[in-house]
Amino acid sequence: MRLFVGLEIPAAVRENLAALMKKLSALEKQPSAKKARWVRPKNLHVTLKFIGEAAPNKLDEIIAALSAVHSGQPAGLQFRGLGFFPDEKRPRVLWASIDASPNLAAIARDIERQLEPLGFPREKRAFTPHLTLARFEPPGISERLRAAVREDAERDFGALWAGEFHLIESKLKPSGAEYTTLHSFPFAAEA
Repeated sequence: MRLFVGLEIPAAVRENLAALMKKLSALEKQPSAKKARWVRPKNLHVTLKFIGEAAPNKLDEIIAALSAVHSGQPAGLQFRGLGFFPDEKRPRVLWASIDASPNLAAIARDIERQLEPLGFPREKRAFTPHLTLARFEPPGISERLRAAVREDAERDFGALWAGEFHLIESKLKPSGAEYTTLHSFPFAAEA
């Protein structure tokens, strides 16, 4: 099983981002544009921990470990702005930025801490909340797409108060990843 831990995003945020992605992906229809792989809007989520491959017989242990993650309050997220990983010159990923309350990073660290004894190593990179919108292979984009992203670089897409996270299975298919929520974990009282 290929697993990750994530937050669902509100429908309004999803719709705002879907409209933006439709506008930006239309630029690919230009003859000189490089090909991007756009995330399907229904698959947009905030990843707290990518677990990766896990044996099905570990599922109960994973659920028990994640059940121990708690926070004194919901996590606040503001979806605002766009950017690139690793940078704008040779981007591999286009993402929407997230301004999050400090407890979101603490929740992500606690998830890491709970899963590490089960054989899932901690991330080497610091937790940076974001929504992946597109991946570029090979790295790089057209100047037209770059300019369009700059136009929306500070755009506000909406907000979320999250009181639960989810264990999600990702099945890779030729048509794209298919996600199934296996278990939900309330970590704070609902906002």
